[in-house]
Amino acid sequence: MMNATQPAMPNAPAPAVPSIARALIVDDHPLFCDALALTLRALAGVGSVETAAALGAALERIEAEPAPDLVLLDLDLPDVEGLEGLLRLCATAPDLPVLVVSSMTDPRLIEAALAAGAVGFVPKHSGREAFRDALAAVAEGRRYLPEGFSPAGQGESEAAEAIERLARLTRQQARILELLCQGRLNKQIAWELSIAETTVKAHVTAIMRKLGVQSRTQAVLLAHQARFSSLMPEG
Repeated sequence: MMNATQPAMPNAPAPAVPSIARALIVDDHPLFCDALALTLRALAGVGSVETAAALGAALERIEAEPAPDLVLLDLDLPDVEGLEGLLRLCATAPDLPVLVVSSMTDPRLIEAALAAGAVGFVPKHSGREAFRDALAAVAEGRRYLPEGFSPAGQGESEAAEAIERLARLTRQQARILELLCQGRLNKQIAWELSIAETTVKAHVTAIMRKLGVQSRTQAVLLAHQARFSSLMPEG
């Protein structure tokens, strides 16, 4: 069992949390949620722990009051694919720290999660002390990474670079890009989001500029790099 007692990158900045009184666990495995909630209360002194089984429910919760101080996010959720959930959470609430808790621990995935805006990464199989230390690190404004983590070598972090660009999008831009990936036309996007078609065109232009691409097709291809298939080793 891995115990991550020291962050691998102690000098990396992360949004500071004055106190973690309320936490939101986003995971569709009830038993794991229950166990993690007990751990947060017993070892980290978190007074209120809520759960959400899907990203949609999590987004509704973080927009309500009182907002959580920290989100603990599983990447494998039923209503999103790859790092889409993390990107949408960070776009919706950029000042809300998100700690990824995942059974997938490939270094490229960890690096990509950090590029997408996560303040840390804890493997699901970690001991309770790792979660306590992770919350302490986040509360002090430090990133927390699993023991032994090292960044991907040169040429292996293209997906992380793409995700870093995707993380620059606003919430509305991220939603429009998601609809572009579904093959929607500007007129369809305008109808679904209840905005003018000219507004959609302006957003698409801004999306391409932020992503450093020249066409909608290139933007969609770059968005696909946030999927697990581009972050996992081949074979």
